[in-house]
Amino acid sequence: MDNALPREGETYFLNLRFILILTVCIANAAEPLIRQMDGLHTLYSWIYTYHMPLFVFVTGYFAKGGLGGPEGRKALLQIGLQYIIFQSLYSLMDVALFKVPDIRHSFFVPYLMLWFLASHMAWRLLMLSMRRFAPAAQCSISLILGVLVGYLPLDGTWLSISRTFVYLPFFVIGYHFSFAAFKRRVTPLKKIGAAALSAALLAVIAFHGIRLPEGWLFGSQTYLQLGHQEWYAGAYRLALYGLQSASGAAFLGWIPFRHGRLTDLGRRTLYVFLLHGIIVRLAAALGLYGYIRHPAGAAVLLAGAVLMACVLAQPFVKKAAYRVIEPQVGWILRLERIALGKT
Repeated sequence: MDNALPREGETYFLNLRFILILTVCIANAAEPLIRQMDGLHTLYSWIYTYHMPLFVFVTGYFAKGGLGGPEGRKALLQIGLQYIIFQSLYSLMDVALFKVPDIRHSFFVPYLMLWFLASHMAWRLLMLSMRRFAPAAQCSISLILGVLVGYLPLDGTWLSISRTFVYLPFFVIGYHFSFAAFKRRVTPLKKIGAAALSAALLAVIAFHGIRLPEGWLFGSQTYLQLGHQEWYAGAYRLALYGLQSASGAAFLGWIPFRHGRLTDLGRRTLYVFLLHGIIVRLAAALGLYGYIRHPAGAAVLLAGAVLMACVLAQPFVKKAAYRVIEPQVGWILRLERIALGKT
């Protein structure tokens, strides 16, 4: 299989990646107020129908450029170091400043959004273990595992085991996704129709007051933790997969194909992802959310979330934080060679 990323595909997925990190920032910034403001709760629910599945899908797509071999090994080491650094940093800041309720400080329980790093390592390893199977079989296996993990009698947050398997199908689909085939099938009219369907879903959630079960949307809990002991609880997850797939496919209608400013910003989404949580949690710890009581305040909050994402994706942030966000792993490889007598 040729795993080279087509140039047009890279552009499209970089555009998608930045727009998705915008939705991540918006959702995380809005979360402290979703119980008080219905409009924010509606937006939050709509975002959660597509943003994490699509983010995993994008991650799978870019993984095809370096899953195995030296590049894949280097990527695993770097993700592992990122996890150790930011799990330590966020935990220390939580003890000193954030004090988020019900947080367990352990390397075995990722701190809030850091589950994505733990799961990313696992997705890469799982994909490597399934490479002998045909793509259709990999998709089927990942889907079955995503349903079955909910039946395990354990805490789903432990090493992010629940989210790892719940979102595995989207990683597998992204890895095998053919941008060329996608581009051939997409017409301007289809893009407009998809975007309209995405907006329609938001309207339905808003006008019908639909409250989607957040525990299911997060994917972090087992069926027992979600209050479902039925033998058929897996059917609910299958239904959710259907909703997320439809919502994610519709959201793709918003994404431009052309190279532009979004493309450049999409190259630095890792900086936005790892740093924005510090700003959001610090704002909550300082009590700034207490000043937001009206729609105008919520609008300012959302605009601030967009601005935060744009600023954190700037080159000067990368220059300042490069060594922490993208830690070098060459020294680990050198130590390994010394230990194996390969100097």
